[in-house]
Amino acid sequence: MDIQKLTPAIGAQVIGTDLNTAMDTHTLTALQTALSEHQVLFFRRQFIGPEVHRDLAASLGQLHIHPIYPSHKKANEIIVLDSHLLDLKDNELWHTDMTFMEKPALGCVLSAVQVPAFGGDTLWASLTRAYADLSPPMRQFLSGLTAEHDISRSFPDSRFAQTKEAKASLKKAVQDYPPVSHPVVRTHPVTGEKCLFVTEGFTSSINELSHEESDILLAFLFKHSTRPTYTVRWHWQNGDVAIWDNRCTAHLACFDYGNAHRIMHRATVTGDIPF
Repeated sequence: MDIQKLTPAIGAQVIGTDLNTAMDTHTLTALQTALSEHQVLFFRRQFIGPEVHRDLAASLGQLHIHPIYPSHKKANEIIVLDSHLLDLKDNELWHTDMTFMEKPALGCVLSAVQVPAFGGDTLWASLTRAYADLSPPMRQFLSGLTAEHDISRSFPDSRFAQTKEAKASLKKAVQDYPPVSHPVVRTHPVTGEKCLFVTEGFTSSINELSHEESDILLAFLFKHSTRPTYTVRWHWQNGDVAIWDNRCTAHLACFDYGNAHRIMHRATVTGDIPF
């Protein structure tokens, strides 16, 4: 396994590993160690099928079935993000997946099934590095604060309730996942590092502050945590796979490819309660 670091803050490409072959204990341990260090790993042109995709993600932990996005017919743990079937424009904002849950995702495995000839890149940001670069007084101020995360911020009725079936599905999801609070700064359960845990996709307010104070602070944290110096940008090729640690990263999918067809498959690994 050859691991090539891509930026000083985040990201590495893994060369010499075939994800279509079941990993032995040594390889899986090496992969998990690399993920803890680099936060997002990239594998070129693996062309994994849905069953292999599911099993690979399951080797990292228990899988979650998304309450809104459609599942793959051959593996219902795999969600299908098809730009010709779904309105994916809203993915073009920085977000950490599934923070509307009491136990947000540990990580995700994303497979590029069909990508445009150009455009459609995805960016990841290190929330660990973003936290570390805050001034000591700001880090002290953020300590102990909590923020509300709401599924409705990224799944509004206007986009996800266009049919009777979709409306019912969205209504159930909102009922099943009421707003939940998480620490503004969480501790990574493996590395022990502190990282910001607020993103534009789901974080609606900071509980201990006034509405105006909350809006101002969140706007600053959103902007600060996604500075270019904390990010890596991946230009997809068909068959590529990315695995990322969702506990300490945010990501953004560029919607700059117009009507070109983009299909991505994603498996989500369930995490734990942030602390």
